[in-house]
Amino acid sequence: MSFFGITMGDPCGIGPEIILKAFRSKPELMEDSIVFGSFELLNFYNIKFKMGFNMNKIESLEDCKSGNINVFDPYPVNVEHIPVGKASVIGGKCAFMYVQAAIEFALKKKITSIVTAPLNKEALHIAGYNYAGHTEIFAEFTHGDSYAMLLWSDKLMVIHTSTHISLKSACESISKQRNMDVIRLAYETLKKIGYENPRIAVAGLNPHAGENGLFGDEEIREITPAVLACQAEGINVTGPISPDTVFLRAYKGEFDIVVAQYHDQGHIPIKLLAFDSGVNITVGLDIIRTSVDHGTAFDIAGKMIANETSLLKAIEIGAKLA
Repeated sequence: MSFFGITMGDPCGIGPEIILKAFRSKPELMEDSIVFGSFELLNFYNIKFKMGFNMNKIESLEDCKSGNINVFDPYPVNVEHIPVGKASVIGGKCAFMYVQAAIEFALKKKITSIVTAPLNKEALHIAGYNYAGHTEIFAEFTHGDSYAMLLWSDKLMVIHTSTHISLKSACESISKQRNMDVIRLAYETLKKIGYENPRIAVAGLNPHAGENGLFGDEEIREITPAVLACQAEGINVTGPISPDTVFLRAYKGEFDIVVAQYHDQGHIPIKLLAFDSGVNITVGLDIIRTSVDHGTAFDIAGKMIANETSLLKAIEIGAKLA
């Protein structure tokens, strides 16, 4: 039997809650999943909110029990030491340890894919782990010639040429090669999901996609050559298109996915349209990783009111890619 992994993320956030609520929504998920996280905290919420689950702490796949939530806890911590609702050293360390353990399982082919609940970047940094987020952790410990962040929703899909860097650095990083890599990753990923001939649009960097060089020449120098090169490979790609219209055109059905040139260019339309149901996918690596597309929500942590829809979607898409 094959398993997939679910990492708890920062235990001080809503990760434990949305995991339990996902299992309540779809109890069958317990049969082929392993949670990487705090066994004590998960069981604490299970009892506190009368969820009624059987909990099973494992050391190996052989320890898994049917009808239980099977939990691998690489860094056991007493519940009293977890400051729910706050960025903390312990939260950052736990989040990193959970991801690292899941990656080790995946690299050894013990699990088919990883679904990640949210971590907190501040907590990660104060714990001594200088990564911008999940994407960069996976890039460090897995393998792939190139990778990218893809945001999926029923209404819109985007993939990014850059993510967690300053806007100035993102503009300076625009290149023909990076755009070609991301266009190819978009094409390959959508083919895996089931799109026969993915329709890809590439957003420009500048207002009006540069207006033929009037407002910047990155489109002329780097982005257009990348689009033409990928068209020559047989990829159905169009662009660069003015960024103030390309997302609307994709939303209306003209394109299947948009290549965004920097973090907020792609994140803003997705979070506007699908904040609770978007899925974050790291593509191009030798491990399949999908994630919720929201944060730790410290302000509501511990109240069991967080929405599990994005986690369920992440599990669904992870299964398709696997």
